[in-house]
Amino acid sequence: MSKVVIVTGAAGNLGQAVAHAFGARGYRLALFDLNAEALRRAYGPDSADQLCVPLNLLDKLQVEAAVQQVAGKFGGVDVLCHLAGGFRMGEEVHTTSAQTLDFLLDINLRALLPISAAVVPRMVAGGGGGRIVTVGAMGAQRGGAQMGAYAASKSALMRMTESMSAELKGRGINVNCVLPSIIDTPENRAAMPDADPTQWVAPQALADVMVFLASDAARAVHGASIPVTGLV
Repeated sequence: MSKVVIVTGAAGNLGQAVAHAFGARGYRLALFDLNAEALRRAYGPDSADQLCVPLNLLDKLQVEAAVQQVAGKFGGVDVLCHLAGGFRMGEEVHTTSAQTLDFLLDINLRALLPISAAVVPRMVAGGGGGRIVTVGAMGAQRGGAQMGAYAASKSALMRMTESMSAELKGRGINVNCVLPSIIDTPENRAAMPDADPTQWVAPQALADVMVFLASDAARAVHGASIPVTGLV
């Protein structure tokens, strides 16, 4: 039977690349995103091998219901690719607003908790283990000017990923993180028109690394934060 992958942030550029990469390898796809319209625009109607679920990842009841729906349709969850996240910069630490800090902590850190709470027990109960891959950031390995809140939120996600790995590797669940630099998206090209996007990492290349981490070839990889930076 084909394996099942949940992709959060599935309507985004990276989400679509990850969904395509797993789908091309025969995975059944559970696609989560806050934006229902973008989700349908990207993937069209559901099918025997695809389920789109619009939800708020911060709402534990919504997330539990969505994962229950996935388990009911596909029988279980083998892989979680948690891509949902966000970026803001421009405020110095001493001027950082509570709104900015809460936004980044919510989307980059707290959103991991409800989906983990729903997925991990099912992976354990299924007896076959599982794979969890999160998305950190190369820029969060140390603080940078006007990026304190972003770096803190992504760094916290990376530490949480490492802790999950330490907790779950004995139960057959591999938990790892990828660290992209600038991802080559239309939005980033528009924001940085003078940059050379050929130096950035393509979403498809990042997706390939995530597919590897979900594969049996990565069965001995636990708690890694893997740089995927293109030529930057």
